[in-house]
Amino acid sequence: MIPQEIIRHKRNGDELDAADIRSFIAALAAGRLSEGQIGAFAMAVWFKGMSRAETVALTLAMADSGDRLQWADIDRPIADKHSTGGVGDNVSLMLAPIAAACGLAVPMISGRGLGHTGGTLDKLESIPGYMITPDADLFHKVVKEAGCAIIGQTGTLAPADGRLYAVRDVTATVDSIPSSPPLSSRRNLRPGSRRWCSTSRSATALSWLTAARRRSWRSRWSRWPMARA
Repeated sequence: MIPQEIIRHKRNGDELDAADIRSFIAALAAGRLSEGQIGAFAMAVWFKGMSRAETVALTLAMADSGDRLQWADIDRPIADKHSTGGVGDNVSLMLAPIAAACGLAVPMISGRGLGHTGGTLDKLESIPGYMITPDADLFHKVVKEAGCAIIGQTGTLAPADGRLYAVRDVTATVDSIPSSPPLSSRRNLRPGSRRWCSTSRSATALSWLTAARRRSWRSRWSRWPMARA
């Protein structure tokens, strides 16, 4: 796999096959890509878009970039939630404990703020002693005992997602419409969730988008299928 060839194909508007996408994301997770290559890929996707087949392949490749947790010993339905984010970004902090109180188990992998907004992890990290990158055993223990836990990406759990997420923030590609649903849903696939919901912010909360791109963003989210049951 030659990363610059994959970047060139996407820059030229070609559709990438699943094998190339998997190879690129495997290299991303392994640390074999430079920040420049990741940024170039993100920008090429922003300008040229992705087909649904490419988006599904990207979602699965990102989800498979790390470990997949198992919850067989937890006698609750496993569920998760993610959203488009936006100003406020406060749904997860309320919804996770509410869902746990209703009998669900919610292992949630969240993200930092994008643009000028404060993300869920930024808020949690302001609590003295809160660990946003625990090991898998501690994450599992807290979900089992408390019913929910919110953490960030780690070196073994969705590692490719964490790196691409950070690069998008500093390359003005946060509003990349093709990659936004999979960027969120791959985090939900990663913890082994079997029930999943998404929330889409109102147009005014998606402050970095033009009116036309807000409509396209919301339409894409409303039509996004889960890539894997």
